Amino acid sequence: MPSESHSALAGIIGALVGALASCTATEQGTAIGAGSGAIIGGAVSHSWGGAAIGAVAGGLAGALIGQSVERRGYCVYRDRYGRRYEARCPRY
Repeated sequence: MPSESHSALAGIIGALVGALASCTATEQGTAIGAGSGAIIGGAVSHSWGGAAIGAVAGGLAGALIGQSVERRGYCVYRDRYGRRYEARCPRY
């Protein structure tokens, strides 16, 4: 039988997943990136400062990824110098 702390954790996770379901891809990417970055930053640095830096970096990365997903009809490419750019996807 699960303890009360496990039940509370499951309830919190369920509420967060429900809240994210109504967000755009950019908002979801930002939230997931910030949360993941905070966990990784805190675990690596063993400090709140590291968690904060990880949250900011993860949030920015997640927002960029989410934004590129929202631009339907556009693909992400790299040129011969490794620079990233977006252009319309080819039609097959």
